[in-house]
Amino acid sequence: MTDTQNVTLPTIALLGAGSMGRAILSGLVSPGVTVDGGIRVTNRSASRAAELASLPGVRAYATESDPDANRAAVDGAEIVLVAVKPAMVPDLLREIAASLTPGVVVVSVAAGVTVATFESLLPDTVSVVRSMPNTPAVVRKAVTGISPGNRSDSDDLAVVRALFETVGEVVEVPESQLDALSTISGSGPAYVFYLIEQLTAAAVEKGFTPEQAAQLVNGTFLGASELLVTSGEEPAELRRRVTSPGGTTEQAVTVLESADLASLFTRATDAALARARALAAS
Repeated sequence: MTDTQNVTLPTIALLGAGSMGRAILSGLVSPGVTVDGGIRVTNRSASRAAELASLPGVRAYATESDPDANRAAVDGAEIVLVAVKPAMVPDLLREIAASLTPGVVVVSVAAGVTVATFESLLPDTVSVVRSMPNTPAVVRKAVTGISPGNRSDSDDLAVVRALFETVGEVVEVPESQLDALSTISGSGPAYVFYLIEQLTAAAVEKGFTPEQAAQLVNGTFLGASELLVTSGEEPAELRRRVTSPGGTTEQAVTVLESADLASLFTRATDAALARARALAAS
């Protein structure tokens, strides 16, 4: 979504205002987004709830002081975002099941919790969509994967897509691919930050101050990413243009290739996928 676009969404309940929940909320309260009926947010602490309630169009409930907070939040909501920790999901679904309005779309933002788990604990009148956003949602640059449940239809997916487009781009995949997607876009920011961390350390070793190193490396990653997006070229072609035969970049790339980075990334994402499947099975 861009700042010049306008979107209208139905009443939303956001259960759980951790880092991802707050990132999604930032998109929902941004200019150009209208939520008919407002946004209801639940959070454990009363002080955090008071902070959230200061946002435009937001009504916040604290679960530590109000045992009916989650049920009150979902009453009448047309979209319910479940953004609590995965281990908390089953008990939360049992708690709110009887308070959900027939036809509501329940969206999972809980990593590793399957559609089957949601559908087994919620009424048949409720549709489920599973999602996997990533942390750049904070700056409205997320890539979010969404997967339909057995009871969701094209209208359900359309409204969930519109919701997540308030914080970035959306990719629809079958649920069988969602765990794999999580190893790429979900965990991907950590891979990028790790590369930045290591290149920054290399710059410091070469005599640059930490401030200079951060400026050199952060600016280079930002500029290279922007060039990739705006040029429309493939990464391999842009790399080729920078890599003059017999030059310094070629020597560096040769060292990187000798480390077999392609295999390393395959093994890393395979490890993440194995863990995601283990969490889903637990």
